[in-house]
Amino acid sequence: MGGCFSKPKPVEVKIEVVIPEKERSKEEMSPNGKASPLIYKVNGTARHYHLEEHPIASSHYQNPKGMVEASVCHVKDLENGQMREVDLGCGKALLIKESGEFHAVGHKCPHYGAPLVKGVLSKGRVRCPWHGACFSIGTGDIEDFPGLDSLPRFQVKIEKEKVYIRASKQALQTQRRTKMMAKCISLSNYNLSSTNVLIIGAGAAGLVCAETLRQEGFSDRIVMCTMDRHLPYDRPKLSKSMDSHPEQIALRPKEFFCTYDIEVLTEMQVAAVDIKNKIAVFKDGLNMEYNKLLIATGNTPKALSCKGKEMENVFNIRTPEDANRVVKLATSKNVVIVGASFLGMEVAAYLAERAHSVSLVELEEVPFKKFFGERVGRAVMKMFENNRVKFYMQTEVSELREQEGKLKEVVLKSGKVLRADVCVVGVGAVPATGFLKQSGIHIDSKGFIVVNKMMQTNIPGVFAAGDVVTFPLALRNNKKVNVPHWQMAHMHGRIAALNMLAHGTEISTIPYLWTAMFGKSIRYAGHGEGFDDVVIQGDLDELKFVAFYTKSDEVVAVASMNYDPIVSKVAEVLAAGRTIRKRDVELFVHHGKYVRFGVLGVLGMRVAGGTASHLIEPCP
Repeated sequence: MGGCFSKPKPVEVKIEVVIPEKERSKEEMSPNGKASPLIYKVNGTARHYHLEEHPIASSHYQNPKGMVEASVCHVKDLENGQMREVDLGCGKALLIKESGEFHAVGHKCPHYGAPLVKGVLSKGRVRCPWHGACFSIGTGDIEDFPGLDSLPRFQVKIEKEKVYIRASKQALQTQRRTKMMAKCISLSNYNLSSTNVLIIGAGAAGLVCAETLRQEGFSDRIVMCTMDRHLPYDRPKLSKSMDSHPEQIALRPKEFFCTYDIEVLTEMQVAAVDIKNKIAVFKDGLNMEYNKLLIATGNTPKALSCKGKEMENVFNIRTPEDANRVVKLATSKNVVIVGASFLGMEVAAYLAERAHSVSLVELEEVPFKKFFGERVGRAVMKMFENNRVKFYMQTEVSELREQEGKLKEVVLKSGKVLRADVCVVGVGAVPATGFLKQSGIHIDSKGFIVVNKMMQTNIPGVFAAGDVVTFPLALRNNKKVNVPHWQMAHMHGRIAALNMLAHGTEISTIPYLWTAMFGKSIRYAGHGEGFDDVVIQGDLDELKFVAFYTKSDEVVAVASMNYDPIVSKVAEVLAAGRTIRKRDVELFVHHGKYVRFGVLGVLGMRVAGGTASHLIEPCP
């Protein structure tokens, strides 16, 4: 068992920037506009809590030596809707002009460092060109995910037709800002067997839920529990960067959880939930009472059903240790990967240069056919073949053979026998909800927890988020869907937290995902399940294309390679509630004419009479 139970000394967070006194007073207000401390009612009892004060490292008012001020352009150098990366001497900022006003924020996305100047500016926010995170240009606050931190915001002033930016040197160097958070007011007085908020699962959904509660001023006890031995980490890197160690991919350092009194119980498994008495029963016998519950347990990888499946050197990639061990054992050896899933393909790509041979076994005819379509799938398959990955399609594993207790061969139903020192299984996953079967929480026929737009289950006070749920997706007319994306898990966690605090916030985000293979990325936005056609512009052989997935006459998703920031542009269009018509996409792709998408000012198009046109061009 692990966790932070003692009250640590306050830790300064020195990543703020200049905030004028007028604006600073606003930031120190509560969400309802009243000065801190705030009051939140828990079980009918009024509790006071105080926002954690984040000292400003250096400001115009406190530490002029730590500041830098520079003239960056003439006021006429930027048109409305334009962004420019500007250099202040000791660091860069993103200068934005919208509706006649100038704004300055950090120039790199805090998630993976994408240059935001290449992103999409739309209605007061900028969207990352790589993975779709969105930030307010007025405050720098993160509004959509992935990632946890916001952008630093810099002071802008106009003097004699010149634009000046004033910022702290440290903010220019860090390019990230952690939002103000509350702390638990009386943690030492709590009984360890009870908590106000219990979060089962310590992935993106669980962590964002806990952080959002603290950001909103919640000062009661928060406990997260996880079967993992580690604090929350960047799970997508398990297949994209397999030799990463846990501390390298941690989403937050241990000190963060102690500073903000977010307790994490590691290697702890919940065996049952008693919703009547609001008690979580742990496998080791511990019972914990809760007031609000979030279930974010994610998925459990499917295992093979053939003979030899329990053999040594057969892996599901579930933990950093799994990934690290596969890399070690696979180096200069023969690897067989079962399943051309995202995980299977990413692992194959990562090991291709390290292993002696990589073979991939898949039941379908083409990788990613159901997700990206046959044409895109074949282009990706060709890229893998060019990198020495051998495919065995339309077959399954019938047996795993061993020699002296270790894997030696993989036998396929086609009769082919593959040499194998390591086998990685990526044949899908099932929701980790077995412990809830007798709970009374509504679970569908596939094992997913059913929630509404506020991430609430059928049980009051019980929420669910992440890969484990089906929820109404606004983009698809509120159809109940399961979207097992990293970005979506973040948003689920935030929505759940806001509604634990009775904000009444509904989810409306656009699904956004990416996959990385051989140094190339496919970006994807929307929800293409059930698409009936794919309209492609670009060159699939050159892996430079954009694919529009349509259902009837409507574009429901888009994917691209080497075409940034088109996916983020389309995501902004869909987020605005606009419809992209198939016939308009075809008009340009097949006839070279301008595409009329609808009211798409967010794409920087020429807008006239409520419509807009945009020539889609590949970005370098």
